[in-house]
Order: sequence, then structure tokens, then C-alpha cells
Amino acid sequence: TSSAVLLQWLREERQSRRLILFIVFVALLLDNMLLTVVVPIIPSYLYNLDESADVALKNDSQSGQSAPGSFHSIVSLYDNSVRLSGANSTVRSVERVPPTAAAPAGLQNSSDCPHSSSTLVNENVKVGMLFASKATVQLLTNPFIGPLTNRIGYQMPIFVGFCIMFLSTIMFAFSSSYALLFVARSLQGVGSSCSSVAGMGMLASVYTDDEERGHAIGIALGGLAMGVLVGPPFGSVMYEFVGKTAPFLILAFLALFDGALQLVVLQPTKVEPESQKGTPLFTLMKDPYILIAAGAICFGNMAIAMMEPTLPIWMMETMCARKWQLGVAFLPASVSYLIGTYIFGSLAHRMGRWLCALVGMVVVGISVICVPFASNIYGLILPNFGVGFAIGMVDSSMMPIMGYLVDLRHVSVYGSVYAIADVAFCMGFALGPSIGGSIAESIGFPWLMTIIGIVDVLFSPLCIFLRNPPGQEEKIVRFSAHCFKSSLTGKVDFNEDSSAPVK
Repeated sequence: TSSAVLLQWLREERQSRRLILFIVFVALLLDNMLLTVVVPIIPSYLYNLDESADVALKNDSQSGQSAPGSFHSIVSLYDNSVRLSGANSTVRSVERVPPTAAAPAGLQNSSDCPHSSSTLVNENVKVGMLFASKATVQLLTNPFIGPLTNRIGYQMPIFVGFCIMFLSTIMFAFSSSYALLFVARSLQGVGSSCSSVAGMGMLASVYTDDEERGHAIGIALGGLAMGVLVGPPFGSVMYEFVGKTAPFLILAFLALFDGALQLVVLQPTKVEPESQKGTPLFTLMKDPYILIAAGAICFGNMAIAMMEPTLPIWMMETMCARKWQLGVAFLPASVSYLIGTYIFGSLAHRMGRWLCALVGMVVVGISVICVPFASNIYGLILPNFGVGFAIGMVDSSMMPIMGYLVDLRHVSVYGSVYAIADVAFCMGFALGPSIGGSIAESIGFPWLMTIIGIVDVLFSPLCIFLRNPPGQEEKIVRFSAHCFKSSLTGKVDFNEDSSAPVK
């Protein structure tokens, strides 16, 4: 039968690097779709939850069931009525206040305008905290996963990561309270940590040639980019037209497919420790070159991470954006990230990865500063495109540099260094939304963008240090011999000692 043939082919292809790249690609795709699919859903969903709670409170107080003053009245910026999800009644605004300058006059009576500005601003912090919880948990898990892959190999952690992610997706689909959503988001952090650290480490150990590795990691980051790309528009369209549960169930189904593939190809029950002891995590963290690469990843991604919770809320305030628009606004950034990682996966190696990252950081900074000048959704296209493209430049040049620095300066075992890269990525996505939400609440969204833009531009000159990092000389000889050998054979041995002298 055809299925028997397929299984046979998969078993034969087990050693194939392409199949391993595909599995890592799909794992990163799913992780990041789940990461971003909630971006347009959660602010609107929580806002509706809070709003219905406020209205219930208001009705109680009006019928004399609660003491006067025990609720804060919802101050409506716009004289309009808002249909609440879960409530069949259409609620008229409590007080009528003339629309502030924040709302363009033509949009004043649009039914998509938020009903309550005060609730909306408070939402910044709640949404920021919810988004940051995943990255924070991932941050705490990473230092354990890196050394663990050293001991038990990459196959088991990547499969465990898939199982946790599946659980998290199902929780998202059926949670209706802030607390449950928070738990689901935090669980996802543990799953992501396992799959991204083990996935990147596995790729680096399988692709030993520096240029090939850059290309492979570029493709894997394309999976990450596609997740980030498809997530928001997919989430917002499904949420508006089908409901909150639908997008998560589709993701859960996709996750099952990846899990089945991993079972057949990677056989995660086998424990395959690395044949040599890797450099300790703390030694790697003290390496200034690794820190600069990690800093670039962190600050580059922090720009988009700050926009995730705050941009939809700013759009609801100033543009009266509809639900589907909240996700579609991120589309240019995601498309250009995909283009950026694809182009610079190979090009960065030729033009110099340090230069690629330096230019990327400057472009991120300038693009982010331009975001608040948009007066409608079309004005966001160009700055968001710039942000995505430039972050693609930074990621696709810094991720391979991490593997290269370990080969050059330490022992060629990659679990721990990709744990550091992932920590940097997560710090961007943990600090970004939590700090971003608070700053946006106190001094406003435009200032938030200006601050992160300036930080990125100021960081960029540090990339010059990565131009010619010094290495250990005897390692350089071994490493080049090993690359030569693997390029001749073309096949990969998982257990091969990548820095053992070639006979």
C-alpha cells in the first residue's frame, strides 16, 4: 500500500538533512503561529470580557443592588452604541463626551470605535503581561534545555516540546477567562523552549559547513517568519468570521501532523547524547562576541514585540480599526521578514554577517520611528515592511554566527549556544510587551516607538566587533578538515564528533 511505501521512504530518509530541516521548519512555524495568532484576538476578546463585566456592574448599581460609586462609569469617547459579545443587548454610552482629537472626525460614529477609552488604556498592561508570560517562562526554561540536549540528544526534547504545545493550543481554544489564557500562554513557553533550542541545535550539528548552515538556518527562520506572517491575519479573520475556538483547533490539527512525522523520522524514544562535553552555558554567556550577537537579536526583535500589544490598541483608539484590520496591519512586517530571511540566509555570508546585522539594526530603528506617523492602515504598510525586512536581516545573520562562534572559539556542541540565542529572542519578546504596554500607557504609543528606535540605532555599531572574531587556532584547522570531509560524503552522522581530528 501507499502508506507502507511512505513509511519505508521516511525510514530510509532518516539520515537526510532535508527532512530534519523540514521538521524543524514545521515546529517553528507552529510555535510562531500560536505565538502571533492571539495578537489580534486577545486584546479585542479581553476588552469585550472587561466591557461586559463593567456593564453588568453598571446595571447592578442602577437597580440599587450595589452602593453608589462602587463602579467606575465607562467614559465613552464617542456617541455610539457598541454591540458586546456575549450580551444580546446593545449598550448606549454612559456619558457623552465630545470626541477627542485622538479620533479622526470622519470616524466619529463608526461602530468599530472602542466604547471606552479608559478600559482600552488599562488593557495595554493586561495584554502586555499576557503576551510577555510566554517569553518569560521560555526564558526561565532555556538554560535547562540547552545542557539537557547535550546529555540526551535533540530528538527527545523536540518531541516533548510538541506535546506541550499541543496541550497549550487546546487550552487556548477552550479558555474563557484571563487566568486560563495566562496559563495556556505560559505553558506554550515551555514547549517553545524545547522545540526551538533542540531544533536549532539539531540543524547546526547536521549542517557543519558554515555557508550551508547559514542557508539551512535561513530556511528554518523562514518557518518562524511564516508563523509570524500567517498568525495575525489568520487569527483576526477566523475570530471575526468563525469564532475564537476555530483558529486554535486548526493549529492543534497541524501540530498532530508534525508530531506524527517526528515519531517516524526522529524516533524520539532513543537517547543519543553528544559524543563530547559541550562548553558550559556560563562560559558561553561570558563570551563578548556571543553577547553582541545575542544583543542584536534581542533589541531587533524587541521592536516588533513592543508593537504587538500596543499597535492594535493604538489603532482602535486613533483609526477605529475593525477586528480583521488589527491582524492585517502586521502583514507587511511578516511578508518582508520572510523575504529578508530568505535573501540574507545566503547573502549575509557573502557580504559579511556583521555588516548585514549593522544595516538591519539601523533600518529597524528608522522604520519603527516612522510607525506613529500613519493616519490610517495604509500608512502602516511602508514602516511595517521596513521593520520586518530589517529584523529578517538581523536574525538570518546572527543565528548562524552563533553556531560559527561556538565552532571557532569553543566546543562544537550547539544546544547551549542556541539556548542563549533563544533567550535573547525571548528577552525581546518578554521585555517588549511588558515594558511597552506600561510605556504606551504612561507617555503614549508614539514616544514608545521613538525610544526603541533610538536604542536600535545606538546598538548597531557594536556589530562591527563581529567582523573578525578571534578563534582558537588548533580548532580552526580541525574544523576546516571536518567541513571538507562532510562536504565529500554529503551524509550526516548524528553521533559524529564534529571537532575530532579527521584521520
